[in-house]
Amino acid sequence: MFAGTMAGANLNELLSVAIEAAYLGGRRTLAYFNTGVPVERKSDATPVTCADRECEQLIRQTITRYYPSHSLVGEEGGSAAGDPEYKWIIDPIDGTKTFIHGVPLYGVLIGVEVRGVPSVGVAYMPALDEMVAAAKGQGCRWNGRPARVSSLATLADAAVMSSSIVSCYNRSEAFAKIASRTLLQRTWGDCYGYLLVATGRADVMIDPAVKVWDCAALMPVIEEAGGRFTNWAGESTIYGADAVATNGLLHKQVIDLLR
Repeated sequence: MFAGTMAGANLNELLSVAIEAAYLGGRRTLAYFNTGVPVERKSDATPVTCADRECEQLIRQTITRYYPSHSLVGEEGGSAAGDPEYKWIIDPIDGTKTFIHGVPLYGVLIGVEVRGVPSVGVAYMPALDEMVAAAKGQGCRWNGRPARVSSLATLADAAVMSSSIVSCYNRSEAFAKIASRTLLQRTWGDCYGYLLVATGRADVMIDPAVKVWDCAALMPVIEEAGGRFTNWAGESTIYGADAVATNGLLHKQVIDLLR
């Protein structure tokens, strides 16, 4: 098995397609960014726009052009049956509320599971033109440069990100404990908080509620940058109900407070 290959799949090729798809889909969202695009409500009351739908459609078209037999699942388009050994998991706009408010910290997420293992992850921030991409065993790159988590080992000096501090406080008293023990707490996170961890600009990212399309791209990104990605119980999974990413050195301290 040569470098970049896993179970017969060339991870570098999968990564290349994921980067292309995320870029094309992300650039499409910019046609609607800060334009007052109409907002609809899904059955769960969460917002969606034509930018979400068009981005995912373009991503799906790009993937199926290269891998027509692979299975797909997306936040907006649902599941498309295919080879279960290769599953593409898509979040066309991670941070739709952020997008609607004209804040540039939304992202396009594409993850690939190979035989059940999260193996490829791409996160593209269209409004910032930042691309963070990783494949298992290949490291993580930020706009083409190697990305690495911070080397901070002291929780008291840590910068903590969250998509919603209010949601964290409402979930449990755990976030209050973490906030009281850390140097800096910031929100407007969405996927960007994880990318800040992966690139060493923040140390902890906490999400009180997630779906698989929120996580599939981010686990490979965080792990290949040298960090850890788990649920609040400390389990390495993209199928948890919550998520936390750290630089690795702080993970046990954070999990102990979250439990």
